[in-house]
Amino acid sequence: MDHHHDGGENDYMQQEDDWDRDLLLDPAWEKQQRKTFTAWCNSHLRKAGTQIENIEEDFRDGLKLMLLLEVISGERLAKPERGKMRVHKISNVNKALDFIASKGVKLVSIGAEEIVDGNAKMTLGMIWTIILRFAIQDISVEETSAKEGLLLWCQRKTAPYKNVNIQNFHISWKDGLGFCALIHRHRPELIDYGKLRKDDPMTNLNTAFDVAEKYLDIPKMLDAEDVISTLRPDEKAVMTYVSCYYHAFSGKQKAETAANRICKVLAVNQENEQLMEDYEKLASDLLEWIRRTIPWLENRTPEKTMAAMQQKLEDFRDYRRLHKPPKVQEKCQLEINFNTLQTKLRLSNRPAFMPSEGRMVSDICNAWGRLEGAEKGYEEWLLNEIRRLERLDHLAEKFRQKAAIHEAWTEGKEDMLQQKDYETASLSEIKALLKKHEAFESDLAAHQDRVEQIAAIAQELNELDYYDSPSVNARCQRICDEWDALGGLTQKRSEALQRTEKLLETIDQLYLEFAKRAAPFNNWMEGAMEDLQDTFIVHTIEEIQGLSTAHEQFKATLPEADKERQAILGIHNEIAKIVQTYHVNMAGTNPYTTINPQEINAKWDKVRQLVPQRDQALIEEHARQQNNERLRKQFASQANVIGPWIQTKMEEIGRISIEMHGTLEDQLTHLRQYEKSIVNYKPKIDQLEGDHQLIQEALIFDNKHTNYTMEHIRVGWEQLLTTIARTINEIENQILTRDAKGISQDQMNEFRASFNHFDRKRTGMMDREDFRACLISMGYNLGEAEFARIMSIVDPNRLGVITFQAFIDFMSRETADTDTADQVMASFKVLAGDKNYILADELRRELPPDQAEYCIARMAPYTGPDAVPGALDYMSFSTALYGESDL
Repeated sequence: MDHHHDGGENDYMQQEDDWDRDLLLDPAWEKQQRKTFTAWCNSHLRKAGTQIENIEEDFRDGLKLMLLLEVISGERLAKPERGKMRVHKISNVNKALDFIASKGVKLVSIGAEEIVDGNAKMTLGMIWTIILRFAIQDISVEETSAKEGLLLWCQRKTAPYKNVNIQNFHISWKDGLGFCALIHRHRPELIDYGKLRKDDPMTNLNTAFDVAEKYLDIPKMLDAEDVISTLRPDEKAVMTYVSCYYHAFSGKQKAETAANRICKVLAVNQENEQLMEDYEKLASDLLEWIRRTIPWLENRTPEKTMAAMQQKLEDFRDYRRLHKPPKVQEKCQLEINFNTLQTKLRLSNRPAFMPSEGRMVSDICNAWGRLEGAEKGYEEWLLNEIRRLERLDHLAEKFRQKAAIHEAWTEGKEDMLQQKDYETASLSEIKALLKKHEAFESDLAAHQDRVEQIAAIAQELNELDYYDSPSVNARCQRICDEWDALGGLTQKRSEALQRTEKLLETIDQLYLEFAKRAAPFNNWMEGAMEDLQDTFIVHTIEEIQGLSTAHEQFKATLPEADKERQAILGIHNEIAKIVQTYHVNMAGTNPYTTINPQEINAKWDKVRQLVPQRDQALIEEHARQQNNERLRKQFASQANVIGPWIQTKMEEIGRISIEMHGTLEDQLTHLRQYEKSIVNYKPKIDQLEGDHQLIQEALIFDNKHTNYTMEHIRVGWEQLLTTIARTINEIENQILTRDAKGISQDQMNEFRASFNHFDRKRTGMMDREDFRACLISMGYNLGEAEFARIMSIVDPNRLGVITFQAFIDFMSRETADTDTADQVMASFKVLAGDKNYILADELRRELPPDQAEYCIARMAPYTGPDAVPGALDYMSFSTALYGESDL
């Protein structure tokens, strides 16, 4: 059998894209459809008191088919034919098919004959068509209808269930939770949904099927085992069964809707009546509250104290903050309720609401306006009253504060002003006190303002009728009286301080003058005392005369000094007189000086005592100096004779030794006479020593009467004695030399003339250069070495000078036939019998004993080749003899 849509407008079969006759061959689906469709048909047929057992058998005669359609549609079909023949059956089935067609269903390829013949597939197809048309097509949910409508309804109803997801009419239902969810959604008391488990579909399916049958009058149309065992349950069977749920629940909804409509109408009326009652109650309560409140707000009785007024303001603030806001809310609510009520009445076609007399919205607004007016006036009055009291409190507090500050300031000021501290003060302290007092006076002047302010505040408090005015006035009076007293005391103290300052300044001037004059006078006295006691050392009459003159001049100044002393003491007496007259306390002593009158008098007495002592000392010193002068002159008169005498003698001796008048013997005679006259002069020297002793004892250190000191004289005397002795010795040596060398007198004179010529400094000696010049003049050809050799002979002690004696020795050696080492050696050789050595016995035999022993002791043993025991070396001895002499 071909199954094609003919494209009709109401071709509801078009929705069944997956419904294919070939699929009906699936035995599991066919079994499911058969069971489900049978149950569905019976659920309607029982209303007519019948049912079917076998779907393809029991509809063959068309009677139960027609009955089913009548029950479903609620319409009458054409009268059926009661005959048992095939034709009657076909006729009845056709009537049923025509009725289906009359409902806009295109029956494609379904013929009456096949139904009458009991074709199971065709019969199931027809029943499905009926189910689709009468149970499913009219389902409409949000713009969608039929199958989509039913699916959407299922999805909507199961949306709150997280473990249910309906996407189709086959596998989405296999776990049974979809059916349970639909029942629980509409009748939650029938199923304990929370206990169901997704992995237990058998329990879930059977629970749903049992509950639906028992409580919802929906027969079991599906078999739980079939649903589970089939890979994909039959869609038509599931749709048929689910549509029964839809009709069961939506039918219930209709009944509810009808009841709801009635309730709604009643509720509107009840609500409106309640609103009217509420309005009346609210309005009367609000008006009563306003009536009670206005008199309270219109009360203008003032309070005495700030605290009471503050309480009133606090009450008013409470009223504004706590009591009034709810009433404002009520008034607002009243107006809202009134408007809402009128709107509701208008919308539900009811007549407008008319409140009872005096409770109109306008009445309430007028009363409220009166309340607001009273309230505004009340607040202004309260604030003004508070401001007035505040002003009074402020003034009173200000008065107390300023009075307290002032009283604290004046505390102890009277005692301070009555102090007599200036009576014991020094000038600098008085000046400090005056400065301090001036500062106080300006401070006092500065406080004048405050006293005036205090009086002004008291005045204002009186004018404003302050309740505590009497105590304010009393305090103000006290302050003013005290102020006047302070003024008087200040003036008195000021005068006393200035008077004391003047007196102390006068005393200070006198002190200063005393100090200025006492200091130099004191210094003068101290200087005088020092000078008068000064120990003096004088050495001359002139010096002592100078001191005496100065002392006389000093004595002449004493009367003038005494006058100055009297004047200085006069200043001090003046100070004492002021102190006595004005009873000024002289704190301490004169600040400008440490000198006092007692000290001045004591020093003056000391000066006067020292003057005669000084006189005495000067007289004594004068006598001493006169004696000293006598001693000086006595010494000088002798020293001035002895000194030149010694000088003369020295010169004469020098001349004798140099000029060489006569023979050496004549000179010697002459010198011995000199020596005698010098020795005879000794007593004069001794007498001078005695005078010198006296001078030293008198501690005289200088003598202007002579240039000779005792030291000079002594040295001169010693020199004179030495010179005469030396000169005599030289002449004797010259005689020895002359005789030894055989030098004639003429040669001697020639040596002297040469020596004197080269003794350029005339000292009686030649120095090295003089001697060199002398040698050169005598024809010596001198190298340095040769000159050094000669110098070692003439100046063996290396004194750098050559005496006349040394010069003569040198000259005579050069000229005379003198002994030499060779001559001595030759002499020894004679004694030794021509041997190169000599024996001790030979020496003892030939020479005097001591000369023999001298030689033996000094001769070295002979070491020549011809030596014998005891042989002595006379050659080296002879050489040594002259070597020593040369050196």
